[in-house]
Amino acid sequence: MSEKAIFLDRDDTLIEDPGYINSPEQVKLLDGVAEALIELKALGYKLIVVTNQSAVARGIVTEKVLGEIHKRLEQLLAEKKAFLDRIYYCPYHPDGVIAKYRKESDCRKPNPGMLLRAAEEMDIDLGQSWCVGNSISDMKAGSRAGCKTILIDLPSHKQRLEPGQSMPDYKAVNIKEVVNIIKKHHRSSAEVEVQTHSVTTAQTEPVRQVTEQIPETVEPVSQAAEQIPEAVEPASETPEQTPEVAGPVLHTEEQQLQPEPEEPQTHPREEDIPGDRTEQMLNNILKHLKSMQRSDMFGEFSIMRLMAGMIQILVLFCLLITIWFLMSPNRQDNSVFIALGFAMVLQVMSLTFYIMHGRK
Repeated sequence: MSEKAIFLDRDDTLIEDPGYINSPEQVKLLDGVAEALIELKALGYKLIVVTNQSAVARGIVTEKVLGEIHKRLEQLLAEKKAFLDRIYYCPYHPDGVIAKYRKESDCRKPNPGMLLRAAEEMDIDLGQSWCVGNSISDMKAGSRAGCKTILIDLPSHKQRLEPGQSMPDYKAVNIKEVVNIIKKHHRSSAEVEVQTHSVTTAQTEPVRQVTEQIPETVEPVSQAAEQIPEAVEPASETPEQTPEVAGPVLHTEEQQLQPEPEEPQTHPREEDIPGDRTEQMLNNILKHLKSMQRSDMFGEFSIMRLMAGMIQILVLFCLLITIWFLMSPNRQDNSVFIALGFAMVLQVMSLTFYIMHGRK
């Protein structure tokens, strides 16, 4: 039986992308990647990295160093109990400076060569597989290979799809939402199988009931047939010929006595209809909630936002002190101005941190 797989881009999907990575020390996992891979592996998928590495053709990094980079990636994942099944990369580029790698290749995305090679070598059913990445070339490669596609459309650099381009099957803001999409797809597939099985059972059950009732209906006919040989006895002296006479008579009597079986009703039962409507309504609510503020739902933790919030609390504290000084019988204007000054300075600091967080 063929395996199913998830084909993953490397840069800005699994690890940070500072440009062209040329050292293992530059490898840094994105937030939540290890946990997401563990969940996807638990769903029964092979995890395969497929990445364009034109830095080899451009002379920025050698294949040996690239291998060390990938070993570092696997090491960081293993420290968190996550594991990849295989890594494929394409070192070629038509504009490369290294003659050995200066060419176009069918393994370079958006061509599906790496996915097709993995499917052949690892016995993978591409129709049951997914392609996940942050670029349009990833989506084209996955679509051409016959996989379902998920585009990680980061809020910091939204992808713009030109007319005629391959549309991804789904969009996500990070790999955490990718896991949620695939899990939801699994649940929907399971529900369809259960409903199909229920409909098949409902259609075949009435037929079995009618069949079980037929012997009771034709039982009197057999009794009448037992009397027929006495009437036709002069026509045949040999007992072997009696069934030939009784055969057509039985057939005639069955046509007269046997009631016509009713056609099985395949209409859905009334008690099932409200449940279907409730399930449809819940699915619509779920879709609406997921479409609201998705970036905030899956946003990463920010130190700047935390500091801004703490400073905002200090601002409120300074304002309370100011009010206390104003209501004091021995009010001193200098104390009031000092408290207000602190509040203003802290407020400016809080706004600065919020602005810096927004530009991150």
